[in-house]
Amino acid sequence: MTEEKIVRIGGAAAAWGDTILGARQLVEKGNVDYLVGDYLAEVTMALLARAKARAPDGGYIPDWLASVKPLLPEIKRQGIKLITNSGGMNPLACRDAFLAAATEAGLEFDVAVVTGDDLTPFAQDIQDAQPAEMFSGAPLPKAFASMNAYLGAGAIAEALAKGADVVITGRVVDSAMVLGPLMHEFGWKADDYDRLSAGSLAGHVIECGAQATGGLFTDWQDVADGWSDMGFPIVECAKDGSFVVTKAAGTGGKVTTGTVAEQIVYEIGDPQSYHLPDVVCDFSEVTLEQAAEDRVRVSNAKGRAPGPDYKVCGTYVDGFRIVTTYMVAGWQAGRKGRRTAEALVERTGRLMAAKGFAPYREVSIEVIGAEDTYGANARAFEAREVIVKIGLKHEDMKALEIFAREFAHPGVAMAQGLTGVLHGRPKPTPVLRVHSFLWPKDKVPVTIHRGEEATRLPAMPGQTAVAPAAHPAPQSEAKGGPTATVPLRALAWGRSGDKGNHANIGVIARRPEFFSVIAEQVTEERMAQFFAHYLEGPVHRYVMPGFHALNFLLENVLGGGGTASLRYDPQAKTYAQMFLDLPVEVPSAWFDKGGVLAGWDDALE
Repeated sequence: MTEEKIVRIGGAAAAWGDTILGARQLVEKGNVDYLVGDYLAEVTMALLARAKARAPDGGYIPDWLASVKPLLPEIKRQGIKLITNSGGMNPLACRDAFLAAATEAGLEFDVAVVTGDDLTPFAQDIQDAQPAEMFSGAPLPKAFASMNAYLGAGAIAEALAKGADVVITGRVVDSAMVLGPLMHEFGWKADDYDRLSAGSLAGHVIECGAQATGGLFTDWQDVADGWSDMGFPIVECAKDGSFVVTKAAGTGGKVTTGTVAEQIVYEIGDPQSYHLPDVVCDFSEVTLEQAAEDRVRVSNAKGRAPGPDYKVCGTYVDGFRIVTTYMVAGWQAGRKGRRTAEALVERTGRLMAAKGFAPYREVSIEVIGAEDTYGANARAFEAREVIVKIGLKHEDMKALEIFAREFAHPGVAMAQGLTGVLHGRPKPTPVLRVHSFLWPKDKVPVTIHRGEEATRLPAMPGQTAVAPAAHPAPQSEAKGGPTATVPLRALAWGRSGDKGNHANIGVIARRPEFFSVIAEQVTEERMAQFFAHYLEGPVHRYVMPGFHALNFLLENVLGGGGTASLRYDPQAKTYAQMFLDLPVEVPSAWFDKGGVLAGWDDALE
């Protein structure tokens, strides 16, 4: 009997700025076939475009090379193949830097580069077509700092088929770096939609590094002892698309249905229609099984045909901003800090007007510690130490320089107890906004470079597939009888993140019997009410019966999102943990001896 083929892929980085030690751990302890390095975010591309403009051999992420360079002899010995999007805005220069490092080590690697995502050469064609922003319908900006199509996995699979040991890309969807190897290893075709969805899910689970192995887990106290040496995720993938999530033995963190479920709901929007260039994924009926300690089996992803377009992330400059913080301590710290910020804004506004500048375009004052970010859900208490954040926007950088010069004035003229100006005078920076739009796949020149050879790939097929009917919410069986109130965290795990100016909040039942109670009480209306102080659009709720979860999408809730926002949390990283304070009613019998909530408060301390 032939043993089933299993492909092991390790995720070594979650983003630019993550530790460079993930690669070492996976090479030395992971026994992986492929090592994936994911480094790109939306605004990162604009920053890399600026770096490339300053230096022709710049514009890529140096962290990837720093992480793998000392490991090259062992990578070669084990035959590990490397896949990374660290090429950023200059993947060919990234290749040259890698080959120089390999030569220095006396090693040879077959390196392929995938290009075509950078659409700035087609700026005029795009301006002529005027594609609207795909979420808001906003018109196209007059000029872009960067424009990159989110490419798929096909080019990566083709590069591996040609014999590449290393594949360096520019902008691809994060999950493509796992799906590409699986298409190559198992011979999956472009219309094997269920398997393409499963492979994309494997990529989605490990694309954020240790987030799948207990990083950012709601029950942080269960993982904290391992934070100093967190395990990076490994997926063991089978030909049918199922896979096991695990990590190297002896490393920190944990792999449970809860940690994996939190990562699956992260930033996916509608779980029945998660659009990727290779496939439209349906993760709503995915099932999770705790196969063993630190081993979770994931199966039952579904897929359907992708559309005819690539999503393009364009970034553009929209004025300037300045953001700074200071600390205030003592009696009535919150009120002192807030009034100090207001007075400083008033003062600098008058100085700006006297010099002929327009008023601030946007002002954001948040007192962190006095629960300003909770809005109407803030507790009534008197904080004795707070951090005051002031964020300002203006069309003219020189107007914000007036604020920068006056910033120190409150320290000698306003509230006592002000300190903690750690970085000195703040500096204005450009506001980078994201404009996402669709662009036909047949107008994107996806090309594989290998040695002196450059091969342009044919356009990927695409069509508009019918979306499945939404799943109904389960009906609660806990009707009648006495009830008690608990915070939602007693029943659920949560994870949140951003999609441009939108927030994604996933709520996962800790036990299947909790799901109907959660579904009945955790509604779109209650979500909208909880974040009413920020929310400017509708709330959508999606049901994921496969692992008893709800996924919420809150539109226009982040003040612009990313670097366009003045908020302390412009990426919704805190939203789920705040929302888990929501009070819910449960049967009192659940607290009885042997009941499902007996001792719940001790377990969550």
